[in-house]
Amino acid sequence: MNRQQKIFSVAIKTLIYACAILVFSILLAIIGYVIMRGLPHLSADLFDWTYTTSNHSMLPSIINTLQMILITLLISVPIGVFAAIYMVEYAQAGNKFIKVVRLATETLQGIPSIVYGLFGYIFFNLTLGLGYSLISGALTMAIMVLPLIIRATEEALIAVDNSYREASYGLGARKLRTVFNVVLPSAMNGIFSGVILAIGRVFGETAALLFTSGSVSALTGPTGSGSTLAVHMYKLFGEGRQINESFATALVLLVFVVIINTVSTILGNKLGGKQ
Repeated sequence: MNRQQKIFSVAIKTLIYACAILVFSILLAIIGYVIMRGLPHLSADLFDWTYTTSNHSMLPSIINTLQMILITLLISVPIGVFAAIYMVEYAQAGNKFIKVVRLATETLQGIPSIVYGLFGYIFFNLTLGLGYSLISGALTMAIMVLPLIIRATEEALIAVDNSYREASYGLGARKLRTVFNVVLPSAMNGIFSGVILAIGRVFGETAALLFTSGSVSALTGPTGSGSTLAVHMYKLFGEGRQINESFATALVLLVFVVIINTVSTILGNKLGGKQ
């Protein structure tokens, strides 16, 4: 390596480190700002079971958010994982149908969330008669996160070494058993990455849920109308009089995202490590 190549290599490495430090600094700045603005305003009243105009409790919205995530994942994960299994393990190379599916997933990823909200309102709320409800919002969110899960699962399955499959076939295992006992456990980390992204999308979504699940700050079931934590925060901030409470809600939302991401990562590493 000559002198110019060494200088170029050092310059590129320095640029990479600088970009990484910049991104990390921005993340720390956002987290620090939310903590400084939200932590002093956290109080027991914000975690009452019933929302009132005096306590602005976020607990009903937290429980609604967890219900929304659970229903969304129950719908989208099986469909996304099985679709990816078919695309990678069963479909023949050059299959035109697979090209159409990939094009559809890429297109769905680029659609604005407000369009999903309008579709969900017209189809689930009005056409199917579900009205403003958590199940209507969850069905809309399932459509939104489906491309993330499909693409993440597909890439994870492709990354599994073919020697695993060949060894399983060599021991007499059939295709289905190989997929579920060998390939899927090996790809679990990648699959969980898609699930984590889906959870984050549900946690942070507001526009689509305003049109489908509503903005009622009350504890409800799957068939009732209720706001998620992000919608609750948006509503508090939009009113202009509960800015402090909105930052406290943002802090709780941030903590939940960190906890869920950490737990999902640990669980994915353990399940992948067993294989």
